[in-house]
Amino acid sequence: MVTKMTPANYIIVFSAALVILLSMGTRHSFGLFQTPVSEAFGIGLTAFSFSLALQNLLWGLSQPFVGALADKYGSGRVIAIAGVAQVLGLVILANADSIFELHVSTGIIIGIAGSGTTWAVLMSVVARNVPESRRTFFFGLTGAMGTGGQILIAPLTQTNINAFGWIDALLILAILLAVIVPLSYVLKGKTSDHGAQKEKAESLLQTLDRARRHSGYLYLTAGFCVCGFHVMFIAAHLPNYLLTLDMPEWLPGTAISLIGVTNLAGTLIFGWLGDRYSKKYLLSILYFLRSLVIAAFIFFPISPASVLLFSAFIGFLWLATVPLTNALVGQLFGIKYLATLAGIVFASHQLGSFTSVWLGGWLFDETGSYELVWQIAIGLGLLAALLHLPISEKPTETPQAQPAA
Repeated sequence: MVTKMTPANYIIVFSAALVILLSMGTRHSFGLFQTPVSEAFGIGLTAFSFSLALQNLLWGLSQPFVGALADKYGSGRVIAIAGVAQVLGLVILANADSIFELHVSTGIIIGIAGSGTTWAVLMSVVARNVPESRRTFFFGLTGAMGTGGQILIAPLTQTNINAFGWIDALLILAILLAVIVPLSYVLKGKTSDHGAQKEKAESLLQTLDRARRHSGYLYLTAGFCVCGFHVMFIAAHLPNYLLTLDMPEWLPGTAISLIGVTNLAGTLIFGWLGDRYSKKYLLSILYFLRSLVIAAFIFFPISPASVLLFSAFIGFLWLATVPLTNALVGQLFGIKYLATLAGIVFASHQLGSFTSVWLGGWLFDETGSYELVWQIAIGLGLLAALLHLPISEKPTETPQAQPAA
């Protein structure tokens, strides 16, 4: 177990952050291809939108299984295979000539492969290479790179689409993602090789059974589902919501960009706070503040200024839950199977994301308004804030840690 950071540890953390930046930056760029790809295929937006929805759903649902593979066979192998698969998916999409190939490449291949180059697997790499006392901060630093990818790679991709066309822009993304493969060598290893001796006695099934019976883990999982509901509803529907209010055309894009910028600060700051104060109380405060910010936004007159204020505040709270939640899972159950346990929690995040995106669209089509979804988001935030209060932050005992009969 790491007690002091060395240059080698910093290189590993930097490499993990770079993988997340490349992978998440690519994911955030897919919306830019929706119009040119749909026009090239002579279809409406529905087909590509379905591919993106499928990508997000499979990205979340595959996290526990890909995390289990990383825990068993080592993160380096999983990251390398996932990196190759993502490159392959982009190349297939660039050469696709049917809707079937569109769904297979964008939805299935890239959706599943993305789980091997993002949160659960990479956070387990970081966990075993930093001191426990600074784990939450480094989780926050690594997680912030996901937003860094959104800020850096998405504009670059838009420039490439405008300059070279969408096919060449996809191939340029594939070249960037290929960097993940050599980086995987730096990120090799299994968390069980770095964990405490008492963690080695417990199998994955025993750990999963212990987590299943731990109320705190269930509350964390439920809370992260609410996190997914919040962020994806806002990301997917805030632009259209603003257009229905006849806001300026420049405002939706600016609002989403501002969320990304302030998210960097929020993730880093709450990661730093998580090493110094109770993680469950910080999470409870985060979810309460989200509800407060959303309520203030929809219950007061909406103007361009209020939209920008909302974006700044909600962005600060956006993914600050990620380092705190992952660190608390590691604190409760150790880091040996962190990729699997964090993967399960993240799967609930994506279920919440899928639900909010679908529910927002369905209710808007039925009622012509988003007001009910905003109100649901407020209620869920308050519920999540309450759910985190009874969580015990005391590490659970492994079978070997119990007294012998």
